[in-house]
Amino acid sequence: MIEAYRSAFAALPGGKLPPWLPALRASGMSRFATTGPPSSRDEEWRFTPLGELGRKAYAAATAPERPLTRTAVEGQSFGHPEWPALVFVNGRFAPELSTVAPLGDGVVTSSLAEALARTPALVEPHLGRHAGPDATPFTALNAAFIQDGAFLHIPDGTVLAHPVLLLFLTTSDQGGRATHPRNLIVIGADARVSLVESYRGMDDAAAYFTNAVTEVVVGPRAWAEHTRIQRESGAASHIAFSDVSQAAQSHYRSFTLAMGAALSRHNLHTRLGAPGTEALLYGLSIAHREQLVDNHTAIDHLQPDCRSWEVYKAILDDRARGVFNGKVYVTPEAQKTDAKQTNRTLLLSEAARVDTKPQLEIFADDVKCTHGATVGYLDELPLFYTRSRGVPADRAKRLLTYAFAAEVLAEVTVDAVREELDKVVRERLGIREGA
Repeated sequence: MIEAYRSAFAALPGGKLPPWLPALRASGMSRFATTGPPSSRDEEWRFTPLGELGRKAYAAATAPERPLTRTAVEGQSFGHPEWPALVFVNGRFAPELSTVAPLGDGVVTSSLAEALARTPALVEPHLGRHAGPDATPFTALNAAFIQDGAFLHIPDGTVLAHPVLLLFLTTSDQGGRATHPRNLIVIGADARVSLVESYRGMDDAAAYFTNAVTEVVVGPRAWAEHTRIQRESGAASHIAFSDVSQAAQSHYRSFTLAMGAALSRHNLHTRLGAPGTEALLYGLSIAHREQLVDNHTAIDHLQPDCRSWEVYKAILDDRARGVFNGKVYVTPEAQKTDAKQTNRTLLLSEAARVDTKPQLEIFADDVKCTHGATVGYLDELPLFYTRSRGVPADRAKRLLTYAFAAEVLAEVTVDAVREELDKVVRERLGIREGA
């Protein structure tokens, strides 16, 4: 497996690259060759059996046999085709499907490949500096195969009127192939931006591998909302790492929806690196059949007077399996930290299973930190109450399940995004529009 990836690495096209990029790629390949894929012996991966993903080298994705049309991607734009959108098909930028217009002085929205060619000075200070090759074996593999992804550079004081969409689509002809999207988002001081990062398989039977890394840099007093949607093919594997670095008095708000892929894992790591910083993390996973969905979060409180709030929920049916591992780390310098972490899982069948591990590591004494996890089935009392009002048993169960999910869906602040996500969740739960 490792030799196959080495051969693919050696065959990467050269071309005109910034002089520092080959060294970053080489460090990624070296790291992955040393560690190999993680196994159940690794504490961070013991609840996430990789199966074929840990044994097989996936070939690089190719161009689609039939080019996608704008009609094929219209449903991904939340009903707002005027919003700026960078569309990637099988890991490569598709300008003909994208909507890129000037968004203000100094704003850069482009593919990473274009940014590396035209504005490498904007990329170099950040690419690989936050989510480095040593973060996980898969970030190392991603670094080795850095070629394309999204690049956003939002200058100081810029307020974007609309969300920016990053759409990653994989076509039905990519079975046995892999993409390694690399995204870099740099948000300047006092800027304000909403970002939607979406991964979608165009065929529910295609067995491919997505290995994505996103680095987000939030400047002083900046406000960022980051919505991440994973709706890959039901036979795909999706491994992702998001790293967020926050400056003084910045606000980062995250919402993660995971519904697709046979195997999915998302690591979200945010560092509150200056006083007065706030991070709000919300997540919803919905899995059925034999899906495995894993969310690992880490919030590092490094300085005083910072706040973090985290709520992750999961709905598991059939023989689905969920994993949640959330760590809040408070350094000795981070006095007056206010941190709360909650994980709740709803099991819809006796065969569904969850492994949950909320963690606090506190080395400061003037803090307010709490964490907790609950796992259970639908409460019989509200189910009985709903049925006593004439609602059929199956519909009552679906409505109460939706109510469980709606609490975190409500945290998405952009109306059009929240309404579309609500529609997607209702469809997945079998609830008709308006029910």
